[in-house]
Amino acid sequence: MDSEDDMHDANDAESLDDYYSGDTAGEYSDDDDGGVFEFMDNDSDDSDDIIASRQQKNYMVLKEADIHQHQEDDITTVSTVLSISRVAASILLRHFHWSVSNVHEAWFADEDRVRETVGLLERPVLELGNAKEISCGICFESYPLDRISAAACGHPFCSACWRAYMSTSIDGGPGCLVLRCPDPSCNATVGQDMINLLASDDDKAKYARYLLRSYIEDNRKTKWCPAPGCEYAIEFVAGSGGYDVSCLCSYGFCWNCTEEAHRPVDCGTVAKWIMKNSAESENMNWLCLGAWSDHGERTGGFYACNRYEAAKQEGAYDETERRREMAKNSLERYTHYYERWATNQSSRQKALADLHQMQTVYLERISDKQSQPESQLKFIIEAWLQIVECRRVLKWTYAYGYYLPEHEHAKRQFFEYLQGEAEAGLERLHQCAEKDLQGYLNAEGPSNDFNDFRTKLAGLTSVTRNYFENLVRALENGLSDVDSQGACSKAASSKNGVTSKGKGGRSKGACRTTSGSSKNLDDSGGWSCDQCTYLNVRSAITCAMCHQRR
Repeated sequence: MDSEDDMHDANDAESLDDYYSGDTAGEYSDDDDGGVFEFMDNDSDDSDDIIASRQQKNYMVLKEADIHQHQEDDITTVSTVLSISRVAASILLRHFHWSVSNVHEAWFADEDRVRETVGLLERPVLELGNAKEISCGICFESYPLDRISAAACGHPFCSACWRAYMSTSIDGGPGCLVLRCPDPSCNATVGQDMINLLASDDDKAKYARYLLRSYIEDNRKTKWCPAPGCEYAIEFVAGSGGYDVSCLCSYGFCWNCTEEAHRPVDCGTVAKWIMKNSAESENMNWLCLGAWSDHGERTGGFYACNRYEAAKQEGAYDETERRREMAKNSLERYTHYYERWATNQSSRQKALADLHQMQTVYLERISDKQSQPESQLKFIIEAWLQIVECRRVLKWTYAYGYYLPEHEHAKRQFFEYLQGEAEAGLERLHQCAEKDLQGYLNAEGPSNDFNDFRTKLAGLTSVTRNYFENLVRALENGLSDVDSQGACSKAASSKNGVTSKGKGGRSKGACRTTSGSSKNLDDSGGWSCDQCTYLNVRSAITCAMCHQRR
């Protein structure tokens, strides 16, 4: 790299890598090449554990064929272990929410009670005998035996009445899966074998569909992906991982509350935030706090009260005015966070659209112009996927910030610093993936520095991912390493916290704010940018954050 811009990029990459690298405590270093506030982890074993945890998933995405296979496997297991028919095994599994272990436990504890509860009879309660004709229990017409059918209980009904009975039940929804004998006094269950024997083709298809869906909807370990039009399901395995899952349709959601994925905030905060978003929409209209029935055209309208303005001039609303001012300030604070929450949501949607266009249009064009196989351009897609994920995280950090207690000044100050650094790092990645890439997209032929661009974008993607993962862990941990006095804890061994320390563990000032600047070297050897106050490494000639020259 011969040009000044190339030197700039090299310094940027070095500084950013120093800042974003690592996994646990943030610290100031006195080493010559340190000096940047960063998340650090010097335990290689722990680093390996974290990398391994990122590769492990505590859930599995199921396609329809997978669901059917899992269902059949469970039916086979129960049928084999209990020595019962597959139809009976299916009935038991539906009753016990498709839990094989619960079926086995209940069956071996009290088989008779289980049979009575689910309607699995061991012997018929009514014998048809050798009569040539049998009277149907519904229409009371006599039919030959070949036109009479009965469940395990033996109560006889003609094929036409059975078909009508089944059709009505199936049209009523999934309740048909617990269909019982038409005889009011009988508890015998009607299994899928009778449905397949007597119901119409349409009803058989509906029943089979209900049965398949029940495996997901009645199973405590599985849920449908809530994305519109998606037919995939998620099987979740409880473990140490979080609740965020990602479907094959690219939609991410929280397993626990089924809202969109929302780390680092918890489900309770999301519920409060969504409710507040819907409630605050009407609070832009300020009333006089008088009775609604007293308002109308003569008062200036229901939403434009001139009574209040007149009373205010007379000094009659001093206390009310104070309350209104407090409410107004509260709304302005909410609006500040909501607008930024919504802006990041819009940016994420735009990034998703750009990702789709990159996958369907631009990637092939870059492949042709740069003479690179598409398999070698995955780093571009990975960068855009990371941008989408980071926009989601940033969006929810504003909900986190809104509910962060006002009196915890140290945590709030540190949170805003981390959030600002995250936004700046993401903007750098976004600019590289969008604007810098445009030059190679419009090039007439292969570019000599395309491999340098590959290295830069892949590096930015990696360090941004690391920073955001650490940011999420720190916020989920409640910024616990920031003590009540406004300093950062010295417990550098904490996995999720952030600390600030130098050699020998001495404190170097807790959560560095973004105000003030200095042209002097920091005692670690780094220098603070006059424009953005970012603490750069000593060797950098331009600011890694805002590109201001030293």
